[in-house]
Amino acid sequence: MNLTFYPGPSKIYPQVEKYLTEAYQSGLLSTNHRSAPFMELVEHTISLLHTQLDIPEEYEIYFTSSATEAWEIVAQSLVVTQSHHLFNGAFGQKWWEYTERLRPGATSQEFSVDELLPVTPTEDWSHAEVLCITQNETSNGTQVKDAVLADLRRQYRGLIAVDATSSMAGISLPWSAADIWFASVQKCFGLPSGMGVMVVSPKVVEAAEKIGERSHYNSLLFIRDNFQKFQTPYTPNILAIFLLNRVLQSIEPIGPISTSIKYRAADWYNFLGKEPWDLLVSNPEVRSDTVITLKSTPENVQLIKSRASAEGISLGNGYGAWKSSTLRIANFPAHTDHDFQTLKNFLLRVSAS
Repeated sequence: MNLTFYPGPSKIYPQVEKYLTEAYQSGLLSTNHRSAPFMELVEHTISLLHTQLDIPEEYEIYFTSSATEAWEIVAQSLVVTQSHHLFNGAFGQKWWEYTERLRPGATSQEFSVDELLPVTPTEDWSHAEVLCITQNETSNGTQVKDAVLADLRRQYRGLIAVDATSSMAGISLPWSAADIWFASVQKCFGLPSGMGVMVVSPKVVEAAEKIGERSHYNSLLFIRDNFQKFQTPYTPNILAIFLLNRVLQSIEPIGPISTSIKYRAADWYNFLGKEPWDLLVSNPEVRSDTVITLKSTPENVQLIKSRASAEGISLGNGYGAWKSSTLRIANFPAHTDHDFQTLKNFLLRVSAS
């Protein structure tokens, strides 16, 4: 069986195999999504997300098709004239570029992989209804730490939207530091791809009601209308909701998971620092806990990937500007310490040859 460290879709929790059979046998997969059994499933799953991820009770939770759809929802329903996007990698840039097609007033502010996210307000900030950031940039293995998010919250009084695709359900998040959080389930949730989770504050609901945008099937107010009844505005991915429900019941709360992930990340950065491996991100203050990125020559990257594949290990390709010169290693909760010891042993053999 292949051992994958690809940063999404990535390794799923092993118990998912049992839950797939359970889903089929439950009859829920053939249940009408306006029925009581489905609504009970949604209600219970949302309750579990609040409890297991320590999401404040006043924050509402919706299911989407993906984190990418959340980009669209934010642009359509919460931006009237301008959003401002701060990014240092491909996914943050894509978010801005996509938003600009929907709302041409979108502005951007790029910073380097070794810089802290800038929190000094610019002129664009004063005109923006939403400030958009990527908390964990999957393309390069950087992360915005809690203290920076808290500082950002103090500096900006509008809505703050956070793409947490590679960190939600992997590390503890400072929910009150932002108003919109979203992620897809194929990373730290340890599930197959096909669904997103969107978390919004009361401030978002107030802003959406004031704007009153209801022109799309996925307009935020239309989504909310349905989730108030524990329904969805379109036929949902019932299997994904079922699997999320069962996985949330089987794992530890986010506190212990986050501690474990951060400990393992520190151990890995320490290990790589002693070996002949170069890290793409040289500043420890901005390194991701969940996506570790190595850099080398394109030839060496290809050689390492080929040798890993021959041993049944899948490493993540580079992405965007770093496509050919980096390898990405997912450090997600579904990975075990044994998995990482196997990878360490492989890298030690490669470095010795």
